[in-house]
Amino acid sequence: MLVGVALGACARQSDVRRVELQVRRLREETARADSARVTQLNQIFALQRRILDSLALQENRLIAFRGDIRSDLTEVQRQLIQVQELTGQSQQRLTELRGQIESRSQTIATPARAPGDTSAAPATPAPTAGPGPEQLYELSLQQLRRGSPQTARLGFQKMLQEYPTHDRAADAQFFIGETWSATAPDSAAAAYQLVVKSFPNSARASAALYKLGLIAEQRGDHAGARVYFQRVLAGYPRSEEAPLAREKLQAPRR
Repeated sequence: MLVGVALGACARQSDVRRVELQVRRLREETARADSARVTQLNQIFALQRRILDSLALQENRLIAFRGDIRSDLTEVQRQLIQVQELTGQSQQRLTELRGQIESRSQTIATPARAPGDTSAAPATPAPTAGPGPEQLYELSLQQLRRGSPQTARLGFQKMLQEYPTHDRAADAQFFIGETWSATAPDSAAAAYQLVVKSFPNSARASAALYKLGLIAEQRGDHAGARVYFQRVLAGYPRSEEAPLAREKLQAPRR
């Protein structure tokens, strides 16, 4: 009986040792797994820090790049303003010179007669009163800019009646359309159509076509508007209105 008890005790001790070994082995494996996880986590954290640092660097570069672009754009705008001011001054001076020439041409004296010539001088028409075409155009344009479209319209119409072949005729016809644009789209469209019909080779033709497209678009005639925008690109691909017309054509259809 004592032998049996001793054997049982030995068996229990052996089981205890086995359990202790298994627990120790499990702890070691757990420790190794935890260590591997910690290593992986440290690697992930390090990678994350590198990514964040890179993003911060790129953001700083982007901010600096935007600042440079903004500075460059400001400088370009300043130069454009200077150019516009110089152009305006030159245009004003040119208008004044043309006005002076027109005024002088209207007051040319009768040709001088030879000494002793008592024959009647040939009849000469009296000089035309009022401003010349350049003055009419500039005065009308000033009225339009001051918010007096009706007065401007009368001036442009008078210029076209008296000087239909003048260099400013296409401009005058276009601005007649502009005088109607805010109040009478149909009248504006008719004026723009005359620009396209009567002055197809002028710089105003592309602008008139684009305006006609905008009017059609406002009326809900999107198909008609596209036709006008396509005519701008087909007939005047290098005009200022060409990229605007292209944007309209590329916009999603409604």
